[in-house]
Amino acid sequence: MKRIYFAFGIVATALIFSYCSTHKKVAEVTPVAAVKTTFQSDILSVVTTSCTPCHVPSAGGKKKPYDNFSNVKADIDDIIHRISLNPTDRGFMPMRGTEKLPDSVIAKFVKWKADGMLEN
Repeated sequence: MKRIYFAFGIVATALIFSYCSTHKKVAEVTPVAAVKTTFQSDILSVVTTSCTPCHVPSAGGKKKPYDNFSNVKADIDDIIHRISLNPTDRGFMPMRGTEKLPDSVIAKFVKWKADGMLEN
C-alpha cells in the first residue's frame, strides 16, 4: 500500500511541476489601442455613407469633396467640431434633418487625428 501512495505522490508532483513551468509560451496580443486608425480603412467609409451627397462628388456633391484624403486632413478640426455639435446647433453636420453621428463614429475621427492622420 505504501508503494501505491508513493507512486501516486510522485505522479502528482510531476504533474504539478509540469504545469508550473515558466517556459510556457504566451500568445502575444496586439492591444486595440496600438492599432492605428487610417483614412482608407476607417474614415473613408464613414465619409461615403454619412457625407453623401454634399461632400462626395460622384454622388452629385457640390461642396468641398471629403472622399479625398488631403481635404479631410486639412479640415479635420472643423469636421470634428461640426459632427460633435447637436442637430439643433448652427453648423451641425452631416446635414439638417439628420441625426447626430454615433459617438463611436466621432471617436474614429478623433482617434485618426491623434494617430497622426495616416492615409493607409
